[in-house]
Amino acid sequence: MADNYQEGAGSDFDLSQFYQIFFEEAGENLDQMEHMLLDLDLSAANDEELNGIFRCAHSIKGGAATFGFSDVAELTHQMESLLDRLRRHELQPIPQMVDVLLESADASRSLLARHQAGGQGEAVSTGDLVRRISELAAGVVPAAGAAPAPAPAAVAAPAPVPAPAPAPAPAPASTVSAPGVSRSLEIRIGPVERREQADAVKDLFRDIPGLGTIQDLPSEQPDVRAFAVETTSTDDDLLDLFAFHVSKEQVRITAAGAAAEASAEEADGMAAAPSAPAGALEASYGFFAGAPGMPGDRADIAPPAVSAGSADASAAKSSAAGARTAEPKAVSQAQMESTTIRVAVNKVDQLINLVGELVITQAMLAQNSRGLDGAVYQQLLAGLADLDRNTRDLQESVMSIRMIPMSIVFSRFPRMLRDLANKLGKKVDLVTLGEATELDKSLVEKITDPLTHLVRNSCDHGIEMPADRLAAGKPEHGTITLSASHQGGSIVIEVRDDGRGLSREKILRKARERGLDVSDQMSDADVWGLIFAPGFSTADEVTDVSGRGVGMDVVKKNIAALNGSVEIDSAEGYGMRVSVRLPLTLAIMDGMSVGVGEEVYILPLSSVVESFQVNSDDVNTVAQGSQLVKVRDEYMPVIALEKTFQVPRIDQTKSSNIMVVVEADGSRVALLVDELLGQHQVVVKNLETNYRKVPNVSGATILGDGTVALILDTGALVRRVRH
Repeated sequence: MADNYQEGAGSDFDLSQFYQIFFEEAGENLDQMEHMLLDLDLSAANDEELNGIFRCAHSIKGGAATFGFSDVAELTHQMESLLDRLRRHELQPIPQMVDVLLESADASRSLLARHQAGGQGEAVSTGDLVRRISELAAGVVPAAGAAPAPAPAAVAAPAPVPAPAPAPAPAPASTVSAPGVSRSLEIRIGPVERREQADAVKDLFRDIPGLGTIQDLPSEQPDVRAFAVETTSTDDDLLDLFAFHVSKEQVRITAAGAAAEASAEEADGMAAAPSAPAGALEASYGFFAGAPGMPGDRADIAPPAVSAGSADASAAKSSAAGARTAEPKAVSQAQMESTTIRVAVNKVDQLINLVGELVITQAMLAQNSRGLDGAVYQQLLAGLADLDRNTRDLQESVMSIRMIPMSIVFSRFPRMLRDLANKLGKKVDLVTLGEATELDKSLVEKITDPLTHLVRNSCDHGIEMPADRLAAGKPEHGTITLSASHQGGSIVIEVRDDGRGLSREKILRKARERGLDVSDQMSDADVWGLIFAPGFSTADEVTDVSGRGVGMDVVKKNIAALNGSVEIDSAEGYGMRVSVRLPLTLAIMDGMSVGVGEEVYILPLSSVVESFQVNSDDVNTVAQGSQLVKVRDEYMPVIALEKTFQVPRIDQTKSSNIMVVVEADGSRVALLVDELLGQHQVVVKNLETNYRKVPNVSGATILGDGTVALILDTGALVRRVRH
């Protein structure tokens, strides 16, 4: 692939080093195209929307052609042809067009994934998609207000449009012609900041044999250069060569004499505009026209002059493979590239682990320095205080690197929901809230599958058919809402729908059929919890969407593995809400250390509400030995950590008389401890991986003196009291 291009460019430049950049940018363009297609208003699609979708397809086509991925280039070229007719208002957008473009985007992803894997796996067939796109582009499918018209030629590029001017001006005649035919052109370059930029363009004609001749022409604007050119090269080849000295938006190519017919207002408009508008130079977008793999390419596309060019010109043209395409959004892309950097996740994980070790070392130094005389070791203690502050700031900065917005997760559901609703014959709207809420990357990757099942479940089981909704007095369109928000040290993700809700009677009946131990006196929350039983399903028939009873139990298992919890609330006839509560991060957290006997336990500081000293008379014992304490007219369950973890007590005369109130899952309990040892950062170590799963414990940490302390699972302790 790369060899073909190297030969055509007369260079041994290796394009494979740019593959990963291309794959990442192509994926971003496909995601952006999909979102814009889903948001497209078919009845009133504006030019900016259609141009944006077109530019995405065009960028992918240009890159794929450059790297020789002919299958991707051919498919995206057909997509581009259809989108070009849509943005020119030669066709009216219809649902079938959106469907085939979405399917083509999926096929492009598969093809790109295969190329990224080195050609492994079976190639996706795109023949049917190409045929359907061609038929739609030819106007075969009738649509209101769209007259059938012949499809544009596969290689023809849209004519250049003039830059914006104070008054409307006609577009110049297209200068695109067959390669090898000598043409007389007038080329204007500007506005340019330095004269040397335009002089460098002149040098190309001197350095590249056979490219043609160039002569200066008078120009009315001091920062605009005009040239008369005789060449056999196409506009695209010229623009590609010029692009390494001036941006493509600064170049205006017209047939000789055509510029003289343009109005003076048009010339003034070009001088005043810093760049061409969206779509002004569509003929020049992409990497290289006629590059290897371009659909319908010809061996004589590139003029002989380019193939035999100087080392400077050929190397410059080769290096364009790694550059972004010159699109109207180039400015915003350049800004994004200058402020972001792609880093492998394993490098970030390594950095977080090192910061965690630094936190442990800092805690050790702080503990060992407590007995030092402040007057004698003033500078040392001041340095340790600075180390403490800087370590905390460093930890917060490093942790923020891993935090990514929930919009990354939510963005995949509009397409999935659209396809599923069409398959089921339902009308569903998706509403997302709290997309800017951030969650640890490792959690984002693991929560996606459970959320996908919950959304599919809401669409399949929750939302009724349009006729049923109308009969029930509901809007024809059902609504599924995805929301994310921070609550204390947790993130709460909710999936809500306004469908039929859960039927208590139906769930109990199904539970009895499966032999589960249930009763009519069970609370609603306990009844709803039955749907998490393995193999439990209320579906009357099994479909390819759901009904096998496989899913909800896996959802709960996956969320529990993340130290999270899931709750269901439902009202029959009004809808259902599933709330997933997860910890914000799994690496480093603020904790409160408490002592019980000779043991030290860590409570997540985000769960701690308050602490107070209590007398034994304030604690009341109720049925089955359970204890309650009254705190400001509210009775709370009491958990004695000494009994829960069977802590041996050396001093039998000492007893616990301090209570720490913690909150989890919307409920509060009071933990009975001996003493409060302080607050500090702790590095969370996975206890299950290194030892085994321990009830009521979410992990472990290493203290400053090198001992291991258990981090308590406050959610599990609260649930333990409930049951």
